[in-house]
Amino acid sequence: MADECCGPQETRPKSTTTLSAPEAGDHDDHGHDDHGPQQWWQVRELQLAAVAAVLLGIGWWVSSTGAERVGSGLALASAVVGAASFVPGTLRNLLRRRRVGVGTLMTIAAIGAVALGQITEAAMLGVLFSIAEGLEHYAIARTRRGLRALLGLVPPTASVLRDGVEVQVAPDELVLGDRMVLRPGERAATDGVIRTGHTNLDLSAITGESVPVEAGPGDTVHAGAINGGGAIEVEVTARASDSSLARIVHIVEEAQDRKGGGQRLADRIARPLVPAIIVLAALIAGVGALVGDPLVWLERALVVLVAASPCALAISIPLTVVAAVGAASRQGALVKGGAALEELGRIGTVALDKTGTLTRNAPRVVDVLTTGEATREQVLAAAAALESRSEHPLARAILASTDTVPPAADVTAVPGHGLTGSIDGTPVRLGKPGWITPGPLVGEIERLQQAGATVVLVEQGDTLLGAIAVRDELRTEAPEVIGSLRRLGIDTAMLTGDNTRTATALATQAGIATVHAELLPEDKAALLDSLRNGRKIAMVGDGVNDAPALATADVGIAMGAMGTDVAIETADVALMGEDLRHLPQVLAHARHARRVMLQNVGLSLAIIGVLIPLAAFGVLGLATVVFVHEAAEVLVILNAIRAAKSTPLPEVTTAPPPTPQTLNLTIVGAPKQGGSGCCDAC
Repeated sequence: MADECCGPQETRPKSTTTLSAPEAGDHDDHGHDDHGPQQWWQVRELQLAAVAAVLLGIGWWVSSTGAERVGSGLALASAVVGAASFVPGTLRNLLRRRRVGVGTLMTIAAIGAVALGQITEAAMLGVLFSIAEGLEHYAIARTRRGLRALLGLVPPTASVLRDGVEVQVAPDELVLGDRMVLRPGERAATDGVIRTGHTNLDLSAITGESVPVEAGPGDTVHAGAINGGGAIEVEVTARASDSSLARIVHIVEEAQDRKGGGQRLADRIARPLVPAIIVLAALIAGVGALVGDPLVWLERALVVLVAASPCALAISIPLTVVAAVGAASRQGALVKGGAALEELGRIGTVALDKTGTLTRNAPRVVDVLTTGEATREQVLAAAAALESRSEHPLARAILASTDTVPPAADVTAVPGHGLTGSIDGTPVRLGKPGWITPGPLVGEIERLQQAGATVVLVEQGDTLLGAIAVRDELRTEAPEVIGSLRRLGIDTAMLTGDNTRTATALATQAGIATVHAELLPEDKAALLDSLRNGRKIAMVGDGVNDAPALATADVGIAMGAMGTDVAIETADVALMGEDLRHLPQVLAHARHARRVMLQNVGLSLAIIGVLIPLAAFGVLGLATVVFVHEAAEVLVILNAIRAAKSTPLPEVTTAPPPTPQTLNLTIVGAPKQGGSGCCDAC
């Protein structure tokens, strides 16, 4: 609201997030601590405004008793105290940075009012402007404080085993490889991997998911997670300042400073508006002096300076972005800045990946088919030999289904088809039907695919050994999520590298009416344009295999991004948890925030447009314009804070989703292609 609102922002390096002392945060461009005062009466501007208001009130009372000179002195003192909240910063910006902004207009108006003898009006300007500026600082500090409160999830000390002895250390003293001891009810001080013990981890404060997660040896523990079960030992894998929690706070703080299209629009209007207002006021004073009383027109010029000041416009969107992005982070979604927030609020179509997004990303072997004299164990062993060199989601399921993993040589991935290699010198292939001829298993394979399973064939030499059916179950909340998106007026589509039959079965269960199957990653990106239908489109995926589509969509949304650098960096929005219900919630939240932005911009421009002519022709005096102007600014601040509130999803007002019998599926397949990696489950 001071000069910093309209001039170019001064860049400054971001400090490293320190978990042990979250109170030592950065300062914003106003010189205020990000955490800010705990209560509104601790805000310096509001304190100055209160003192100035008291002085002004006493001055009025004294003047009414007949001691006008004393009353005028008190009013002048009120004006000086009120101006102390913005005049020093204005002068610094003019002298050091040569920056002209809103504070410049207010300073000129205040000095001019005193020079013309309108001391009471100058004092009112100082009081009301200080109140508005103080409220802005407090609102920003409150929303940032809510985000930084995440760091309060980290305990002040951690129990560590060193040289066989358990000691208490500060989180910043933890080093890689330390063994933290977490007892029931204790929080993790940083990221690590469980080495001994089994437990349930409560991640609700981090991801927004209320259901505890079972964890055991080899599972990841994130900073801030609560141990809800037995005692466990966790090997430290990240320093406290580099933990997933610290990284999330850092990313969202940066995101709050990024500017969206609406914010850039407000800047484009506000920045040239300030010098234009000064020129306009000078013209009013100059031309008016030629046709009338110079003092009258000089007074009107000062009133125009206040009336046209774009305070509300300059803060309308930045404050909304800060509030909305901070609130989204506390609900389990990282929104990377104002641009992503605005685009998210305009989404009309959502394309979803299947594996890991609509499904649980926990595939398991549900059936094994054999041919000739091959046994189930031989089929699984041959497949596991190749999959042991693969990072594909199906590899985990196949490896978990057998204890026999013979060594394989020359393992090579054939993108979109499968894997090749050799076992004891004999060529072996693992891949999708079509690349490997299914032979006598074609009927059984079709049956399994229609039941929603992904089938891969195993061939040794020129002999088909058999087939393995793997199924990744649909998330239980998926149908509810698709229904919520439908109620928001958002179309949905499934994009998958899986085969057409499996994709159809899962889409039927979820209630998705458009499916594009058997796609390569680049095919998903290419399809997005045809799915737009003139609307903004979002792509929801895992942030790795779906990177091309995430980058191509208007908004890329990564699922399960907690602790995943690739997902966070690739996507515009990252859902930290695995609960798909965060998707419609963050979309509804972004729509609400965008409505608040448009309301604030519209109100700000309307106030300026109405006050300028009324001030220029003397209809409104300085006191009235100051009151209306600052009241509008306070209204914009209060409205912007609404963006931090949770947005309930709309009630069911439309027809229920189509049943499997009437579901109109649009299957767009590409039989010659498959998913990326070893088979067709991506």
